[in-house]
Amino acid sequence: MRRSLALCAFCLLLLAVPLVPALGAKAFAPGSNEAQVERPEQLRYPPLPEQQIPAPQRVVLDNGLVVILLEDRELPLVEAIALIDTGSRLEPADKAGLAELTGTVLRTGGTRNLSGDQLDDLLESRAATIETSIGESNGRAGMSSLTKDFPEVLRLFAEVLRHPAFDPVKLAVAKNQVVAGIARQNDDPQQILFRELEEVVYGPDSPYAQEPTYASVGAIGRDDLAAWHRRYFHPDRIVLGLVGDFAGAEALARVREVFGDWPRGPETEAAAVRYRERVAPGVYAIEKNDLAQSSVAAGYLGIKKDAPDFYAVEVMNQVFAGSMSSRLFSSIRTQKGLAYAVFGQVSSEWDHPGVTTLFLTTKAETTGAAIEALLTEARNMVAQPPSDEEVAKAKQSILSSFVFNSDSRRKILNQQLTFEHFGYPLDWLSRYRDGIEAVTTAQVREAAARHLRPQELAILVVGPKEGRDRPLSDFGPVTALDITIPEPPAAGAPGR
Repeated sequence: MRRSLALCAFCLLLLAVPLVPALGAKAFAPGSNEAQVERPEQLRYPPLPEQQIPAPQRVVLDNGLVVILLEDRELPLVEAIALIDTGSRLEPADKAGLAELTGTVLRTGGTRNLSGDQLDDLLESRAATIETSIGESNGRAGMSSLTKDFPEVLRLFAEVLRHPAFDPVKLAVAKNQVVAGIARQNDDPQQILFRELEEVVYGPDSPYAQEPTYASVGAIGRDDLAAWHRRYFHPDRIVLGLVGDFAGAEALARVREVFGDWPRGPETEAAAVRYRERVAPGVYAIEKNDLAQSSVAAGYLGIKKDAPDFYAVEVMNQVFAGSMSSRLFSSIRTQKGLAYAVFGQVSSEWDHPGVTTLFLTTKAETTGAAIEALLTEARNMVAQPPSDEEVAKAKQSILSSFVFNSDSRRKILNQQLTFEHFGYPLDWLSRYRDGIEAVTTAQVREAAARHLRPQELAILVVGPKEGRDRPLSDFGPVTALDITIPEPPAAGAPGR
């Protein structure tokens, strides 16, 4: 919706431009009745007002459950969101897909008191929802209800988290859905590209590059889901947030009622998740001859969000590829016409380094020219470093859009849960704004020199083998990647 409104505003602005000569090129300027300007860039605007971000209430129960409360009386609705310290990064390779299946069947499989279908009917009759999932770095559970139904739905929410039944029938349905996804995993060239890029960067043995297979899904049974739940679902591994129409003391009392007697889990050490520290440069080719274009991604290990130069990297990313006027877009797409889509950034994650990625799609016959253009623009960020004007515009763009990061209390709650879950300061959002404002041109140039290293990139190409303008070997030794989907070990095994 926001993008649509922005587009409409932009169109209205364009429609208004022809009216300027008729008005004698007069424009209103802050602090004066009228001012005359010759060009749009002469317009001056006051600084953005300081944004006030409401501070939620944070409470830790005796069993270690962290509760974050943020009242919002605008509508008679209450939402709860729980982040659980688990994730697919913790699953064994021979049972890849276990976390995803646990997250799905946690909800669909019902509880000790209600089947999944009974739970569906009960929630539907109250216009309420409960959803669960497990991703790479955490599990997530959410509920939504009318204020009047909040006590009952919260009780059901707690029952789903604490006492799931993991119905074998629902597990079979979920497994078949995962198997269907495996069968389609080579249909989309960009899905192939980014999946294989993660494996090349993080390493084939890293959980961050791990994908379910027919064999791994077929090896998963109900007992595996129950064991995963026993191991990772404990109150001291959960951050629970509530936002909506409630009084803080009353909502906290209801949380204590349904979660307070849940005992702590056993003491455990944080799991060490392995990943490759350095990628092997070169070209990795994935032949897909049913395409007429090439998808290209070049990358290596990125950074964490607590890196010392994180803010300088954010500004550098904006200069490099953050808008239609950025270097990558204006050069490769607008001026040279070499890409349908182009993108690039030094990526960051909360709990592990992201994947620095330069990406584009181009015609097969311009594959070499497009790769060369990508590498040239990466080199130019150092050889022709960002100017003061580029840095100022990049900072202004980031800060101008900053308000949309916290324009609703639900967004603010989600951010607070993320900061709490990953161990970041709860005022991280304010620190982000201050950090961006403090970035200097020299720091952006240093970040570019440190993090954009074209000679170290692993370059992946998905597309037809024939018709390229240059051999891929021009860009380094070529390794052909096999993306064949292994057959299931036995007929019907995945659906058991």
